[in-house]
Amino acid sequence: MGLAEKADWIKYVERAADYDFYHSWQYHSMATNGAPILFIYEEAGNFIALPLLERPIADTIYYDLHCVYGYSGPISNLKFDQQPDTLKDNFLNTFLAFLQQGKYVSVFSKLHPFFNQNELLKRTKGLYENGKTIAVDLQQTLEEQRKQYRGTTWEGIKKCRRLGYTLRESRKQEDIAAFTQLYQANMGRISATDFYLFDEAYFTQLIHSTEFDCKLVLVYLGDEIACGSVITLTNGIIQGHLIATNINHLKYSPAKFLIDEVSGLGRKWNMKYYHLGGGLGYKEDSLFEWKRGFSNLILDYYSWRYVANEPVYNQLVEKSGIDIQDTTDFFPLYRMTPQ
Repeated sequence: MGLAEKADWIKYVERAADYDFYHSWQYHSMATNGAPILFIYEEAGNFIALPLLERPIADTIYYDLHCVYGYSGPISNLKFDQQPDTLKDNFLNTFLAFLQQGKYVSVFSKLHPFFNQNELLKRTKGLYENGKTIAVDLQQTLEEQRKQYRGTTWEGIKKCRRLGYTLRESRKQEDIAAFTQLYQANMGRISATDFYLFDEAYFTQLIHSTEFDCKLVLVYLGDEIACGSVITLTNGIIQGHLIATNINHLKYSPAKFLIDEVSGLGRKWNMKYYHLGGGLGYKEDSLFEWKRGFSNLILDYYSWRYVANEPVYNQLVEKSGIDIQDTTDFFPLYRMTPQ
């Protein structure tokens, strides 16, 4: 089904044993880099569904499928480790037949670190170990949580408190606009690709969503915004979706203060985890180490990289000028820009 079947899409997501806002109809409706579809297989009252974005492959009769920005992958009304083998096998067989009929060359989907989707997808080729992500366990006390903080992390948080930083939640349009400017300045500073340059309309849609709970939290020093984050609250999980810091406040790292404050609020919101994500490209880099300063809870992160039509995939890679043996962490290879 596509976006036109809004009510049905929402119904299947709500029936799922585990899902996140990344699976929602509204989040998919905001995607600009493909046509959203929700593939559903159903038998004996149980279902498995997989949301994806369809893209035509230029100058060919073929398409490929990839996922929205974030952690999606399959959902089901049953936990994946409780599904009958027949349901798993029938879903996969039906989906693979759908790929052949639809002239799809490849499928790329980032999996959700909390949902054990590997139980389903390990039955196929293409399950790829991407790296690690960091989460904060909000089911422990705040005191227990803070004992896991790296010394420099806790000192930075305390310094922000002494300097008078405060955190507020806002839905005001002027604050959404201010955060957008802050975020775009951050992306410009790190030379991010156009894909990551989300605009004010994007953030406005997210924060005013009726399908999921999305909040804009801002750290102020006096009247100046020092840092901000767009977070979502779904089924016990806070996702630190996007974060940005004012360059004038970088030396005080108010993002550390923000994470500590949101952790405290998360307990009031009855959340179980605060997912901070991983490093850049899910490598254990300086960003990963910064997040690691908050928690010992490290999750395995996987993606599904399935080649549905190997001869055509190889032809497309060859035509693109990329070496088929290239070990760069990029999929599908034929969409990578040659260096």
